[in-house]
Amino acid sequence: MVTSATKRPVVLIVEDEFLLRTDAAEMIGNSGFDIVEAHNADEAIAVLEARPDIHVVFTDIQMPGSMDGVKLARFVRGRWPPIKIVATSGFVNVGTDDLPEGSRFLSKPYRADQIVAALRELTAAA
Repeated sequence: MVTSATKRPVVLIVEDEFLLRTDAAEMIGNSGFDIVEAHNADEAIAVLEARPDIHVVFTDIQMPGSMDGVKLARFVRGRWPPIKIVATSGFVNVGTDDLPEGSRFLSKPYRADQIVAALRELTAAA
């Protein structure tokens, strides 16, 4: 039986590049988090509407679809304020005012220890 005290934090990975998404999922999953994956912002919103257990959205900035990662981050913060945001990009430089307060930005290529440290810090109170 899994109790809330032993439940692993759930991270929604939003990345349109399949290999980057699977690498991130393996890296994050091996570090003690449960993983849910989405290909773009629209898929991510559908997951968030269906799953109230998401703690963190780990999103790429540049994605095809109705919104990029910055717009997704703002949408998530507006609709699900407790959910934490980690955004990443290899091409876009994101300033502190671009993302919702309390969000983290990691530039690609990122290291596993950077991701895990950010996720652990954001989920420490979860």
